[in-house]
Amino acid sequence: MKRTVWLAGLTLAAVAIPLIAQIPDGTRIFATPPIVLASVTNNSTPTGVLPVEFKSAYGFNRIPSQGAGQTIALIDAFVDPNILSDVAEYASTFHLSCSPTVVQVGSPTDNSGWALEESLDVEQACALAPQANIILFEANSNSFTDLLTAVSVAVSSPYNATVVSMSWGGSEFEGENTFDSYFCNITNGNGQAVTFVASSGDGGHGVIYPSSSPCVIAAGGTTLSLPSALPGPNPFTIRYGIETAWSDSGGGLSGYEAQPTWQNPACSTWSTTARCVPDIASDSNPNTGVPVYDTYGYGGWVQVGGTSVASPDWASFFTLVNAIRAGNGNGTLSQAAQDLYTAYYSANYLTDFHDITSGTNGSCGSQCTAGTGYDLVTGIGSYQANILYSVLVAAAM
Repeated sequence: MKRTVWLAGLTLAAVAIPLIAQIPDGTRIFATPPIVLASVTNNSTPTGVLPVEFKSAYGFNRIPSQGAGQTIALIDAFVDPNILSDVAEYASTFHLSCSPTVVQVGSPTDNSGWALEESLDVEQACALAPQANIILFEANSNSFTDLLTAVSVAVSSPYNATVVSMSWGGSEFEGENTFDSYFCNITNGNGQAVTFVASSGDGGHGVIYPSSSPCVIAAGGTTLSLPSALPGPNPFTIRYGIETAWSDSGGGLSGYEAQPTWQNPACSTWSTTARCVPDIASDSNPNTGVPVYDTYGYGGWVQVGGTSVASPDWASFFTLVNAIRAGNGNGTLSQAAQDLYTAYYSANYLTDFHDITSGTNGSCGSQCTAGTGYDLVTGIGSYQANILYSVLVAAAM
C-alpha cells in the first residue's frame, strides 16, 4: 500500500528589517522544494507515468522538436554527487539520449534532501527536451540570495539560458517584489528573451514566492488518470484520460504582488488587483506521479509528485517551442505568460488547453475549487501540447 510522504515543508525564516528600508534580507529567507513521494520504498523498477505515456497523454509526441539549440536551466540548491550517473541510468532505462551538465554556483556542499529534486528536474528535462542544452545549476544554499544568484548566472554568458525552471519556493513576505527584478524583462547574454517557470507549492490553498511574481509563470498541479492500456504501436497516438485538480496544488491571491494586466478578466471573479496563482498546471499528484532514479538518499527508483514536476515539464515545453521559433528565424518567447492568456481568451481555448473543471485544494469555497475557465487551483489548465505549441510558435516577439 502506497503512502504519501512530504519530503519537505515550505518554511520561511522571519526577518526583522527597518520599516524605512522595506528590503528583505535574502540571506535569511529560505526555500524548499515542493516535492512529494508516493512511496519511500526503494524500487528496482520504475513506476508511475512513464515518459512515453506522459508524452502521449499531453501531446508532446506530436511536437516536431526535441529542444535542439536551446538551453534550459534547472535551479536547485546544494550538491547531488550522483546526479550525472543517476541521469545516465534514467536515460538508459527509457532509451533516451541527453547530455546534461552541472554548474556549481559558489561552493555548495552535498545535501541528500535536495538531491531527489535535482534528479527529478534533470530527468524530466531529459525525457521531454532531450536535445536541449540541459544545465543544472547547484546554488550555494537554499537561501533566496544564493538561489537567485544562480538564476542570474544561468541567464548570463556563457550559459545564456532561454528558459529557467525553479522547483522551489517559500511563503510570501513583505518586500518580495524587490526580487522581481531577477525575472522581469530579462534577456540573456545573447540578447534573447528568457521565460521563467516556478512551482506553485504543495500545501493546498495558499501562495508562495517566486511563483507569485508577475514575471514568472506559476505551475500548479493536477491528477492525471491515464487509460489502462499502454501506448500502442503508433507513436503519435494521443491517450489523455481524465484530469482533475490535485488536492495539494498551491494557488490563491498574492498578498504582495499586483495583478498583471493579462490576468484581467481571467481572475476578475476573485480580484482585479492581486496577482492570481497559478497560471497553468499539469500532473503533480504523487499517486499519478513520475519515476525518478536517485541513489543519493533513496538508492534507486522512486515515484515522485508535487508541483516540482509541473515546473520542469512546462519549462521543457517552452524549450521545445523556442527551438522551433529559432528554426523559423524568430526570437525566443518574450512574454510567454501573456501569450498563454492570449490563447486562453481566444475562441480556441478548449483545443489549446485541457480545462480542469473539478477538484479542490481546500475548504475556502470558490477560491479552492476548480471550475470552467480560469481557477485558483489549476489556472487556465494543462497543455494540449500538440496544438498549443503551434500557437506559441506563431506568437509575436
